[in-house]
Amino acid sequence: MNAAVLRTLGSPPKFDHFPDPAASEGEVIVRVRAASLKPVDKQIADGSHYAGPRELPVVCGIDGVGTLQSGERVFFGGPRRPFGAMAELTVVRRVQCFDVPAQLDDATAAALPNPAVSAWLSLAHRARLARGENVLILGATGVTGKLAVQIAKILGAARVVAAGRNAEVLRSLPALGADATISLGLPERELQQIIAREAQSPGIHVILDYLWGQPAETVLAALTQSEFAQITHETRWVQAGESAGPAIQLPAAVLRSRALTITGTAGIPAPEILIAALREVLQRGAAGELRVDVDRVPLRDVEKIWNQHAPGRRVVLIP
Repeated sequence: MNAAVLRTLGSPPKFDHFPDPAASEGEVIVRVRAASLKPVDKQIADGSHYAGPRELPVVCGIDGVGTLQSGERVFFGGPRRPFGAMAELTVVRRVQCFDVPAQLDDATAAALPNPAVSAWLSLAHRARLARGENVLILGATGVTGKLAVQIAKILGAARVVAAGRNAEVLRSLPALGADATISLGLPERELQQIIAREAQSPGIHVILDYLWGQPAETVLAALTQSEFAQITHETRWVQAGESAGPAIQLPAAVLRSRALTITGTAGIPAPEILIAALREVLQRGAAGELRVDVDRVPLRDVEKIWNQHAPGRRVVLIP
């Protein structure tokens, strides 16, 4: 079969021949129809992810959409190594295959689950977003951030403020549900003032942060109060990514002057929670309530497009 074969960590995979998989007990062969190229796929391939391969060669890709021998179309995750999703065929456990609604095309069904489930769990379970609360999304111009804007509204957020650097993508976010947008390219003092106003009125209950680094420090400075004030609500900060930097300076005054709780996404949740979120986002996608922008690319071009980046869009490889 043809596949995206990784032979050297840190180099893009090449379109090459790879042995066909064979299923063991409890497994099924999937004929792949679409597989998305995500940041985690690149991290695994360059050796920076904890789940990176220990033996090479391997086929890249952790999830995708395909058909079983029965003809059933499924979204699948976790192919057994050395096989992966970016191939004509792969092998997975049957319990890791899930029905795809007929209304979803292959590319959307492949691109949607990974970022949408992540955003759904971050908002619904880690942040415990309640109906009527206000949300600030840092990094809202990425694929996951754009979905987080939509999901916050689905979950009942009263006000969603989307912050990011890409001006073109920022302009598209009101159509996805953002009530306000903030350019993170503004001068730091001006940016602090804008966020401080949001924090005072109408207030920020949840911050979903895909950036960390300097943008997080700027927001924390804006949240710091210089005088005693009555606590009206807690701000729950969920740290979900570090695309702007892996570390920050956190002054103690931030935590003493405001009711602020900072948590991470805490890895993989219980299987029943994960499966429920997956089914939710697939159904919402089928109903047109969740949208993701995709670029369909033939699998044979995987090496050429591996390091390309289109802000707010997801590459989907078609075998």
